[in-house]
Amino acid sequence: MTDNALDKRNGNKPGSYTIEQQDNILATRVYGPLPAPVLKQYHEDMCAACEKLQGTTWGALVTYYGGELLTQDTEETLISIAKHRIRHGMVANATVILESQHTDLQQMQLKRIYQSCQLEFHVFTNTEIARNWLSQYLAQH
Repeated sequence: MTDNALDKRNGNKPGSYTIEQQDNILATRVYGPLPAPVLKQYHEDMCAACEKLQGTTWGALVTYYGGELLTQDTEETLISIAKHRIRHGMVANATVILESQHTDLQQMQLKRIYQSCQLEFHVFTNTEIARNWLSQYLAQH
């Protein structure tokens, strides 16, 4: 991990995450559902990462590994995080869902979250395709 990366992986165990700035993309990996205290820390860490990007145009690449359906509290937290990221320059989100038995339902939940924030977003099942879409979108905006 680099100096601009925040690593909460704990060996990529469920309930952990990473946040890493890669040029004008903030790459996040979420491993399984995040328990409430970890979700709170994720919110704080995400806000801190956004502060570093303020004044630039950037996109988020979020990869969920083995995700579960989101609770109402988690949805509300993710809406708050998305709004904070938008205020700090995020113009698009590419989300990747891997290793999930609920991909369709997760996609619907994420669509509801990002549409409520009026954010350009797409959901993918391949990280490289998602990164390519996001990079092209950012190059055009």
